[in-house]
Amino acid sequence: MKKLVAGLLSLALIGGFATVAAVAAETKPAAEEATPHYPLKEPRTQHWSFSGPFGYYDKAQLQRGLKVYTEVCSACHSMKLVAFRTLGELGYSEAQVKTFAANYEVQDGPNPQGEMFTRKALPSDHFPSPFPNDEAAAASNNGAVPPDMSLLAKAREIERGFPQFVFDIFTQYQEGGPDYIYSLLTGYEEPPAGFKVAENSHYNPYFDAAATFAMPKPLSDGQVTYDDGSPQTVDQYSHDVSAFLMWAAEPHLDERKHLGFMVIVFLLIFSTLIYLTKRSVYAKAGAH
Repeated sequence: MKKLVAGLLSLALIGGFATVAAVAAETKPAAEEATPHYPLKEPRTQHWSFSGPFGYYDKAQLQRGLKVYTEVCSACHSMKLVAFRTLGELGYSEAQVKTFAANYEVQDGPNPQGEMFTRKALPSDHFPSPFPNDEAAAASNNGAVPPDMSLLAKAREIERGFPQFVFDIFTQYQEGGPDYIYSLLTGYEEPPAGFKVAENSHYNPYFDAAATFAMPKPLSDGQVTYDDGSPQTVDQYSHDVSAFLMWAAEPHLDERKHLGFMVIVFLLIFSTLIYLTKRSVYAKAGAH
């Protein structure tokens, strides 16, 4: 009887192993053919002046980033939610802002004849789109509509897995968007052997939706001239325009952090006063 039971158990074990092996063999090709997780490479963490609880915007860097945007990015990307008047926060005077806005033309109207017309932009106007509509934008960019850059630095933040996101709570990490934009702009490289890149596509392992996308490498060394002597390299351009886009998406970051710090100080002082008052009240009550 014992031999029979032992034989049945052996057969059951052999059958179980065979089933597991068969299932693994069937699922392995499926796993290999599964869609990979994007981005293929995690964005590279950079040092930003506005990082941390005491961070602030570097106005000189923001002005350089504006220059990169206007000379390079604005050819395809709009910033329809950013008004010219807000450029005064970057250290420009009203006259400089007015002169800068006048470099653009916007559509206005209708006039008394009921017709639309174009005029020079005013500080109260917003950055105009380089294309009249999405269809025209797609037709000029291999079928892909370039995203508006107004909130890009907040909309393109890549989630960081455990345990990194736990540490981010205490370090107040909010630079995922700029890190992603910087990594994308500097991350163009040759595809691995055997990887096929579709026509009019470009390989970039930092893109968050696929391994390739329609935008060609937009920056090259010496492309934009800086007046302050900063390095005219792709790395510097990418840093500066990423910081500028962070400002465009969250222009009141400095004020928010300053207010948050003052609130924390107030709460600490208030809590201390409450504790001392409690001790004093209960000390008197105990004396009676």
